[in-house]
Amino acid sequence: MTDLTKLTLTEARDGLAKKSFSALELTDAHLAAIEAARALNAYVLETPDQARAMARAADERLAKGAGGPLEGIPLGVKDMFATRGVRTTACARILSNFVPPYESTVTSQLWRDGAVMLGKLNNDEFAMGSSNETSAFGPVVSPWRRRIEKKILSESRGPSKDVAGPDLVWKGMKTSEEEIYDTAKLVPGGSSGGSAAAVAANLCLGATGTDTGGSIRQPAAFTGTVGIKPTYGRCSRWGIVAFASSLDQAGPFARTVEDAAILLRSMAGHDPKDTTSVDRAVPDYAAAVGKSVKGMKIGIPKEYRVDGMSAEIEKLWGEGAAMLKAAGAELVEVSLPHTKYALPAYYIVAPAEASSNLARYDGVRYGVRVPGRDIVEMYEKTRAEGFGPEVRRRIMIGTYVLSAGYYDAYYLRAQQVRTLIRKDFEDCFANGVSAILTPATPSAAFGIGEKTSEDPVEMYLNDVFTVTVNMAGLPGLAVPAGRDSQGLPLGLQLIGRPFDEETLFTLGGVIEQTAGRFTPQRWW
Repeated sequence: MTDLTKLTLTEARDGLAKKSFSALELTDAHLAAIEAARALNAYVLETPDQARAMARAADERLAKGAGGPLEGIPLGVKDMFATRGVRTTACARILSNFVPPYESTVTSQLWRDGAVMLGKLNNDEFAMGSSNETSAFGPVVSPWRRRIEKKILSESRGPSKDVAGPDLVWKGMKTSEEEIYDTAKLVPGGSSGGSAAAVAANLCLGATGTDTGGSIRQPAAFTGTVGIKPTYGRCSRWGIVAFASSLDQAGPFARTVEDAAILLRSMAGHDPKDTTSVDRAVPDYAAAVGKSVKGMKIGIPKEYRVDGMSAEIEKLWGEGAAMLKAAGAELVEVSLPHTKYALPAYYIVAPAEASSNLARYDGVRYGVRVPGRDIVEMYEKTRAEGFGPEVRRRIMIGTYVLSAGYYDAYYLRAQQVRTLIRKDFEDCFANGVSAILTPATPSAAFGIGEKTSEDPVEMYLNDVFTVTVNMAGLPGLAVPAGRDSQGLPLGLQLIGRPFDEETLFTLGGVIEQTAGRFTPQRWW
């Protein structure tokens, strides 16, 4: 029988419609895969009983011909989304015992359309991180491994002397020559690392993510998956644990562009409970995949050629542009002059909003409480023990830039820069540019522990290509486009006009069709 976990969402949906297998069989296959892949630490909570109950209900609806657009499709949910009656922690110690009595709007719409919840996925604590190493549940391990040069192996079941060593792992012998993979554990990116790893490793057919400065697009690029941050206001933020309210946006992860389009249609829509939600019709995004790109003008921003950018990333960028040109698009150089200020401005605005949002975690109404002699000491102890180092760092930065005497110098000025960044994009699109093509990340995935130094700026630089999109409130799509010399996936980013996700799906489909799909070799 076909391995049901290797199907795309579209293929699984077609198989369910044809009754090639049941929703319960599909769900059980994924639950077994999750159990076998716990070494990845992608899931922080598995919900097998609930998943099977939802799958049985989906089978009943399918039997009656009443299934929704995601009927019976098993999904993973980032632990930033409130799920009624199911523990939701934001992967933070301070929320380790929180079970919400309500459901986020985005997940309620997925369940409305028939999807099945497999469990909650790991992420950086309060979504603050670029590697999924700040989670209270420990880091997620990428399903990818670095590839090193091929070695000739003996015919025994073990490696010959020239390849033995602590840095190599033996895969077993089938031919006289095999690829050997570095044993170093790689990060899946962050903050939605659990979502990206689960989709890449076939532990769900799709997953939800949140993106505040690149937390969908960066891990998608690191894992060879597709991820989209829609326009700010396209998906409701209600029921999502807040990080930076003017930047946070929900979006999907999937293995194909079409699958991501299908998921976004269910996730998107107006929500009166979210005052930033836009009342605008949700199109059939999947219908945009496969359309012609002939005549589209694709902007190539000169400011994205940053110092220290990998030659492989620059080469990939050129190859991606060539793919779109070969399909009929026109390439034009554009200028986004305030790009160089985006990262420092972002790391003022985001911590400031985080400082405000996280003030609610004081041990009084919900979450962990550490007793003290009085209420002030209880506050201090609860927050000191409940928050990890990165979250504490961002709260302190945010409190500082909002404090008297510094608000105008830092926060107000950063907001002014944000307006200029948005104006750069507006001017670009006003000149007829349909979308902008950039790298998604400055490098391929790095090893766990490689960038967790005393200088947090080293980690923050991973967001250099993605934060502008959040600052401007625009949609951004990360799509796999190639591999580096060590075999790791690399992604490109497409940036679109407000509420023009359809064009991104059309362009992403061209890159996907040309570059192909990327699947890690199973080692876990």
